[in-house]
Amino acid sequence: MSYRGISLSSELVIDQLFSLHYFEYMNSFYFPGESHPFWEFVCVDKGDVTIGAGERSFSLTRGQIAFHQPNEFHWVRAGGKTAPCLIVVSFSSPSPFMEFFRGKILHITDPDRRLLAQIVQEARGFLIGRLDDPYQTSLSVRPDAPAGAAQVIRTCLEQFLIGLFRRYASDSCRTGWIKKGKRFPEKGAETPFPVPEKTMKENEDETIFEKISQYLSGNLAAHLTIDRICSDNLIGRSRLQKLFHEKCGQGIIEYYSRMKVEAAKQMIRDEQMNFTQIAESLGYSSIHYFSRQFKKLAGMTPSEYASSIRAISERPPLHMQHAGRRKTSPDSNRRSTQYAKS
Repeated sequence: MSYRGISLSSELVIDQLFSLHYFEYMNSFYFPGESHPFWEFVCVDKGDVTIGAGERSFSLTRGQIAFHQPNEFHWVRAGGKTAPCLIVVSFSSPSPFMEFFRGKILHITDPDRRLLAQIVQEARGFLIGRLDDPYQTSLSVRPDAPAGAAQVIRTCLEQFLIGLFRRYASDSCRTGWIKKGKRFPEKGAETPFPVPEKTMKENEDETIFEKISQYLSGNLAAHLTIDRICSDNLIGRSRLQKLFHEKCGQGIIEYYSRMKVEAAKQMIRDEQMNFTQIAESLGYSSIHYFSRQFKKLAGMTPSEYASSIRAISERPPLHMQHAGRRKTSPDSNRRSTQYAKS
């Protein structure tokens, strides 16, 4: 037998990564803006923000993603209601494919979120330093980075962008891309692209997982046990544990504990309650137990976390520390204030 192979082309390629952040902002955070010669996207994981893109401004809520084209001046302000969490990635790509994303604000799906979560998780073991410093201007690779980490990040980013293109590009756009590589829809065109159907079991597991996740979220002030979770949700213990290990790589009690800590982080950033009130609202038996659990899962105490987030929020950008380091707009403050009043 003789075999004939095919070459695997790359229609969308990311060749450089300039920043990769997961931000947990205070509800008063404001970044006055910058421009740079590469692409950037901002995706809201929690809360809401206002962003500026050139002369325009927009409000983004959970699950929305906005793209900033190269050399476009952009800024971001926390919405002021709920302290936001953002995923921000900047990169360069020589692919004409990227023209589709110019000026786009889109919605992401659960598969998209999982890809972004994998990218952030991989970056934690790949890059030196914190992922929550908005004024970081250079990336460094850990000497002990896992094998293939850069490739995993690049592949997941490319898959993420290709998925958005497939889902939102019009039929003519996709056909034109395949044939010519130059035809793209008008700005704002959003025609859903069908995704492969899941098996009945995958759909059932997804439904059960979402149902139990909502149940846990609605009972953060309780002291839930596996037996009670099983009883309240009519599911067997072994299936419950298997489901959560498959979906998020951890047992349900650890998942529940992390939900509580994430809720505590949100409350700290919202600045509406003190630590004792937060501990009580989340069902911790004492402020000391709350602090221990928080440090175990977050790597720092509640007070250390609050100080860390506040320091980032109050820290002046590099272009204010060193004039000329970054390009900013002289009327950026005025534009953001005008939008806040509208």
